[in-house]
Amino acid sequence: MQPLLELRNISKSFPGVQALSKAQFEVREGEVHALLGENGAGKSTMIKLISGLYRPDEGEILLQGQPVVFHNPRDAQAAGVATIYQELSLYPELTVAENIFMGHAPRNRFGMVDWGAMRQRARELLASLNIHDMDVDRKVGTMTVGNRQRVEIAKALSMNARILIMDEPTAALTEADVQQLFEIVRLLRERGVAIIYISHRLEEVFLLADRVTVLRDGQYVGTKPVKETREDELISMMVGRTIHNLFPKLPAQVGEPVLEVENVWRKPDVRGVTLTVRAGEIVGLAGLVGSGRSEFAQVVFGISPADSGTIRVNGKRVEIKSPADALKLGIAYVPEDRGTQGLIRQMNIRENVSLAVLRDIARNTFVNRKAERSLAERMIEQLSIRAYSSDQVVNKLSGGNQQKVVVSKWLASKPRLLIMDEPTRGIDVGAKAEIHRLISELAQQGMAILMISSELPEIMGMSDRILVMRGGTIVAEYSRDRATQEIIAAAMMSEAAPETIVPGNAATFESAAL
Repeated sequence: MQPLLELRNISKSFPGVQALSKAQFEVREGEVHALLGENGAGKSTMIKLISGLYRPDEGEILLQGQPVVFHNPRDAQAAGVATIYQELSLYPELTVAENIFMGHAPRNRFGMVDWGAMRQRARELLASLNIHDMDVDRKVGTMTVGNRQRVEIAKALSMNARILIMDEPTAALTEADVQQLFEIVRLLRERGVAIIYISHRLEEVFLLADRVTVLRDGQYVGTKPVKETREDELISMMVGRTIHNLFPKLPAQVGEPVLEVENVWRKPDVRGVTLTVRAGEIVGLAGLVGSGRSEFAQVVFGISPADSGTIRVNGKRVEIKSPADALKLGIAYVPEDRGTQGLIRQMNIRENVSLAVLRDIARNTFVNRKAERSLAERMIEQLSIRAYSSDQVVNKLSGGNQQKVVVSKWLASKPRLLIMDEPTRGIDVGAKAEIHRLISELAQQGMAILMISSELPEIMGMSDRILVMRGGTIVAEYSRDRATQEIIAAAMMSEAAPETIVPGNAATFESAAL
């Protein structure tokens, strides 16, 4: 079968960087073709070439066997290419219908926008995706991420997209939204739409994709039918080596409690939480989106101070009213959204790393640039951050390296307790293994770590103890050797909360769940 879209021997360079070198890719009608690679492998450059944002230095792009040149995104859209980026490009103050038809709204015979026709066509497009409960007059800014993404897909179809590029589409979705997205992807495939699917979650590739292509360091590694490959093979293709241990849990001596929380409330999301994290211990906190995990972390770090309850740090009762209070107590927090909460992405590595310790490296009101640079270079070496220097702007780093900068910022403050919220979200498998090893090494050195994650394999692979949160409180606790994915999932989703589902009494619940 002739490819609908084909890239042959594509090269693209930027000052000091060869982003793609003689790379190739193709996608057929009615196919989901996954594009994989580590951060920095060239995936983003390739989809920007297909979308008309860049033009190749060498090579050619063919559409139905004929060479084409996309001078700009409008040319690509006219050829039937639509891209849904991880950060959605909708107008929050406009309605669903207005966003879907932005730039190509139906007109009446007087050249004015035909609002009635636009609403009707928006409803029809949504219905074609089996979406019947969305109000086309609702402002997009008031909707969930999952619904906004569906609007993006409808917008792409309104422009008669034949090739749909989806860049990390599930990164910020709930499990229910992910399942709805998968249904839409399968529906579009049945209708002959070619889908280029980019994801760091390999389980999604095996659920959705027909074929998979791997890039590494800007070069084409290979293409395989999904049915004829395995996860370990794809990982080896992506990183150029075999990752024997994605969850390198090192032995650590568990010491005295560093954090003790008793019956802490912060309405409406945190409701009577009680837990302990000890020196050298990694405590995993599992739960569905909306269970109160991140909100609890923000209470401990002082972003949203507790309404009531008791918090002890190193055995001493404390009040944490602000992040400054938490920092003085030796608490650090790596937030879920590194882009908006963890970094100032327009600043360089050196400036970001020093943010939490400016008081220590400043003389009067002036920052000691020599000390700042020395700190940043030490962290770059310690965490193996891939950058040309500490002066590199953070926004130009890969996702995995950005995450390392966030971690290094807080490690610079020499914390006793490190809270990590979704520490490996949106980063490639090689960077995940590096972050996991760092977490394990920090615990081995005596740091107490509270790790929040939506990925059960990560929770199980890295934690000494696993706590499950639901409805704003802890409903179950498991030791590392007794936890299974089925038991944890049952505790996360169970409607009832039997008296046996309490910290320290997990065994009774395990038998009930099985």
